[in-house]
Amino acid sequence: MTEQKPNTGIISIEDFPQGCPLPYSVLDATHINAAYPEQKLEIRGGGYGSDAAAHPTNANQFYVLTDRGPNADFDGIAGKGKQFLVPDYTPYIGLFELQADGKIIKIKEIVLKDSNGNPISGLPNPKAFGGTNEAPYDIDGRPMTVNPNLPFDAVSNPIKTDIDGLDPEGLAALKDGSFWVSDEYGPHLVHYDANGVEIARINAFATDERNNVLVNGKRLLLPAEFTKRRANRGMEALTITPDQTTLVGIMESSMDNPDKSGRGSSLVRIVAINLISGQIAQYLYRLEIAEHVASGIVAINEHEFYLIEHDRKFPLQDKSAQKLIYKISISQATNIEEVITTETIRQDENLGLTINGQTLEQLIAENEANWQLLETMAIKPVRKTLVVDVLATLDYPHDKLEGLWLRQDGALGLLNDDDFALTDTEIVDAKSTIEQKYLDKEKTIEDANRLYLVMPTK
Repeated sequence: MTEQKPNTGIISIEDFPQGCPLPYSVLDATHINAAYPEQKLEIRGGGYGSDAAAHPTNANQFYVLTDRGPNADFDGIAGKGKQFLVPDYTPYIGLFELQADGKIIKIKEIVLKDSNGNPISGLPNPKAFGGTNEAPYDIDGRPMTVNPNLPFDAVSNPIKTDIDGLDPEGLAALKDGSFWVSDEYGPHLVHYDANGVEIARINAFATDERNNVLVNGKRLLLPAEFTKRRANRGMEALTITPDQTTLVGIMESSMDNPDKSGRGSSLVRIVAINLISGQIAQYLYRLEIAEHVASGIVAINEHEFYLIEHDRKFPLQDKSAQKLIYKISISQATNIEEVITTETIRQDENLGLTINGQTLEQLIAENEANWQLLETMAIKPVRKTLVVDVLATLDYPHDKLEGLWLRQDGALGLLNDDDFALTDTEIVDAKSTIEQKYLDKEKTIEDANRLYLVMPTK
């Protein structure tokens, strides 16, 4: 890597070229691009868009988190699942810096490892620890099995899982150089040291001995209802309060709580875990519409946060697309862990708070007006104020807005998830059709990881 001049001051928005690309490597270029069969599919070592976080001391540096690896929807002999196009891929954290000339350089990569120092994978977890029976396949559509040299058999040679596998989505960078990462599998919250080695974990599985965060002799666990997360819709975003005491994470969408009858709700759960006192609080966030997703969160102070809500639409393909950033406050919101039970309100040990026997997800999915019913019961969601309408402010052409970096000057760095520059368009004869990821209908503009800076309104 060529030597770069050090930054002497924070790069301002005025001096920054919006949509500046992040550098990337090419992981694979041996497969056909289904959009243009005469071209090769370029699988890029980007995929950095899962989340972003500020470097604790350097104003021009930011961390980014990769996804579980290049993958595509697939339905084969082992059932519905994903093709892992680079099977040995290991998720990692990248450190990047804005240069005085407006360019972005990579400083280093931190590979994520288990507690023994071995690189983890992005493969699904076993059922008992967050797996959803998502079958992994290789690039040729063969099930990835315990014994790769033998044919798939559900009993004698079942699909391969990884108890340490993560689908990383949320990132919090701490002042001591360590990181907390949240994922979409368990969901799991994993604490990694500065070298990427696991040192602690918090999830909802009481039998998981890796849950080793003890406060006053008690192991911290996520509320049991978080195991009801939808496949690929787990804990999408994570942050830590400036005093370094409290992890705050948000689920991407409404959960399947108790089952798919809870799907389609505009209710999303926020969890706050105080690492000092051991208190675990839950708050409700109301999406503008149920089809939106919550995809990024960063702490402003101990009770206020910036949060991304968007619709996953491509602005160049659909003029109705929305990419919104809200300022939210939990100060007046109800901690549903502390709601007093009555004849109609119960705290179920597996489903969480229930109203007349229904979960909160079921209640809202049944009727959006039931938000008002919750208000009458003194159950209030977090307050939200729109501070950036991204598409009205920036020339932002991407579908996914997931990385959120709060800079020292108060500006927000926005980073898209480019899905390793590939997408799956359809499944034909049990084979996925994978092509380069394009931003426009004409398939002429390729997606890539890009950084944008914006100043939120007060």
